[in-house]
Amino acid sequence: MDLSGTHMTSFTRYLSRRRFGLGALSSLCSAPLLTSGSLHAEELSSVTLRVASFRGMDSTILPAAGLTDFPYKVEFSEFNSGNLIAQAINADAIDVGQWSEIPLAFIAASNARVKVVAAIDGATTNQAVIVPANSSARSFADLKNRKIGYIRSTTAHYFLIRMLAKAGLTLADITPVPLGMSQGLTALKSGSLDAWATYGYVIPMLVGDGSARILESAENILSGHYFIGANPVRLPDPAFRLAVADYINRLGKAYALLTQNKEKWAKVISPVIQVPENIVLSDLNAQNRPFRIRPWNEDDIRSAQNVVDTFIEQRLISTRPDFKSVFSNDLTPLLKG
Repeated sequence: MDLSGTHMTSFTRYLSRRRFGLGALSSLCSAPLLTSGSLHAEELSSVTLRVASFRGMDSTILPAAGLTDFPYKVEFSEFNSGNLIAQAINADAIDVGQWSEIPLAFIAASNARVKVVAAIDGATTNQAVIVPANSSARSFADLKNRKIGYIRSTTAHYFLIRMLAKAGLTLADITPVPLGMSQGLTALKSGSLDAWATYGYVIPMLVGDGSARILESAENILSGHYFIGANPVRLPDPAFRLAVADYINRLGKAYALLTQNKEKWAKVISPVIQVPENIVLSDLNAQNRPFRIRPWNEDDIRSAQNVVDTFIEQRLISTRPDFKSVFSNDLTPLLKG
């Protein structure tokens, strides 16, 4: 899939310059934010960060938390999968973005120009294989020889493989159909898919309107480790590093604030993602862990290597990549606050 259809929204003007005190809500909440009056503001005023955002995430929650008084410029582009964000950074089209361990596996294997600068602990409760509500499938074994959609090089790709293995099956036992999010939604609703491995609010939306039901959740398959990547072409620039670190710290504060007020979170993002507010709130309340940004550590690398091993077994990745060349400590001191 190409990136030409991504939606661009520009935050090129400075918004109200007010401090937003949240206290020590997480390990990052004590990290100072740069403001227009800080020593760094003058040198940062010429920096523009091109940031990837999922719909209803960064470009929505940062304004909702009152954290868009950036002393630099931010341009948001909308994506619907982490693998596309990684491709955009590799192409020098984006500077900052997020993805799970699965795009990271393919990033490392392809020697892409991407650096991981921070990690996120997040929920795994909104990821599952769903089937049409009237499907005869009652277990994963019932999907043998069936057509199953999935989103390539994402968590959906990974947990589909793991669920098949648990049922004694492989990708060769089904007809796997790689589809983007919108194509997968259309295919499932039209009846051209027997099942769909997917993630996000599309799951409670389809379950809520009676179109589909969850066959198996990936909650206990996925680690909940996500990553923030940065453009290595620009990382040598000290002003760029300060701006990216400040942006990441602001995002961490936004997560902490909205986790304490999920009613507000649901109200803010419901019209953006076009999912009823009660469904969004129910999904937020069901999260098995809050989203928390932190510096990456060695456990993150080991967990990612386990994911790679699964793809190597499936012959989707040929050799074990060197993850240490992908992870960067350039921002770590700035993220500790």
